[in-house]
Amino acid sequence: MNLLSLLYRIQDAIPAIPDSVPSVGQESRMLKSLTFDEFINHLVNGIVKLAINVAIAVVVFYVGKFIIRKLYNLVRGIMLRRNVDSSLSTFVLSFVRIVLYFILIVTVIGILGIETSSFLALFASAGVAIGMALSGTLQNFAGGVLILLLKPYKVGDYIEAQGYAGTVKEIQIFHTLIITPDNKSIIIPNGGLSTGSINNWSREAYRRIDWTVGISYGENVQQAREEILAIFAADNRIVKTTLEAHTSEIRAAAAAAGEDDPAPSEPDEATSEAGDDSDDTRDEKPRRILGIFKSGKARIEQRREQRRRKIEMMLKPRDCSPSVLLEDLGDSAVVLKVRAWALSGDYWAVYYGMLERIYDRFNDIGISFPFPQLDVHMIPQPANNEAGNDK
Repeated sequence: MNLLSLLYRIQDAIPAIPDSVPSVGQESRMLKSLTFDEFINHLVNGIVKLAINVAIAVVVFYVGKFIIRKLYNLVRGIMLRRNVDSSLSTFVLSFVRIVLYFILIVTVIGILGIETSSFLALFASAGVAIGMALSGTLQNFAGGVLILLLKPYKVGDYIEAQGYAGTVKEIQIFHTLIITPDNKSIIIPNGGLSTGSINNWSREAYRRIDWTVGISYGENVQQAREEILAIFAADNRIVKTTLEAHTSEIRAAAAAAGEDDPAPSEPDEATSEAGDDSDDTRDEKPRRILGIFKSGKARIEQRREQRRRKIEMMLKPRDCSPSVLLEDLGDSAVVLKVRAWALSGDYWAVYYGMLERIYDRFNDIGISFPFPQLDVHMIPQPANNEAGNDK
């Protein structure tokens, strides 16, 4: 009787709960109208339903966790096979895992019978608050995403931005690490890099090199021009006519020597992907699936290459042969502007090497270089003044 009286007391106490929420008031009135047997049946059914929902939620959680792990490994394997940049792959994998686990947790909460809209609103408000507090960090994050997607530069490029110049060593989500020529590590936020100007010295295969050479007045300008052009003609690193012709010469020389192609070219994705198919460690089914994507991508790249070649045929080839022009008649020198084209990787070697050769050659043939000088003219004294001083 003690248990029965306790249950009745609980049943009588239920209406005392405020009916501010309509569902709670309806439930309390329904329980009050029930008999003891109906109340027990209702309680048992609720416990059984809750146990079933908990069991389903547990099963869904572990199954979802298993699926997330498989998807994570699948995405990671695809990125490894595609040789995706490590910074981009790390970001994508962590983002995929967080999003999938968030979806799984919301699904499990919904199975337990808890209203998920309040959780979504809570996460949204928390996201707004965090976004306002970390506006600068989120700007760097967005800049990192844009840099990884648009690729204005990549690891190994020599860039100049935000007042610094150096070789890109790492591209992180929030910042980019560059190494200066004197081996300093500079960390630049991605926000400024994504919205500011970037000078990528390594993006193009060739660069023009400029020298300023001064010779003394009275020297033969035509002779100096011929000597400089002769120095350039004897160096295979200097482009003689057009960039396309120079690239063909490099490839022909490499083929004759039996070496790898050192000429600059766009990466052949179709060839690299076809080479990846030789890996016997892959499963047959993933290989067939990837083969479909590769064949389609290879056709797209082939069409792009055909369009690029057609545009190049329509454009007039640019003459990149060396030139020596008279730039200025200075106060004490005849200034020559010397220009030549070379591979971007040979820029500094060609610049300093040619400067030294020009200096040595001009000294050998007797062409003098100007230097700051001051002419002093002495005015002689009259003879009668000297005689008067003797007296």
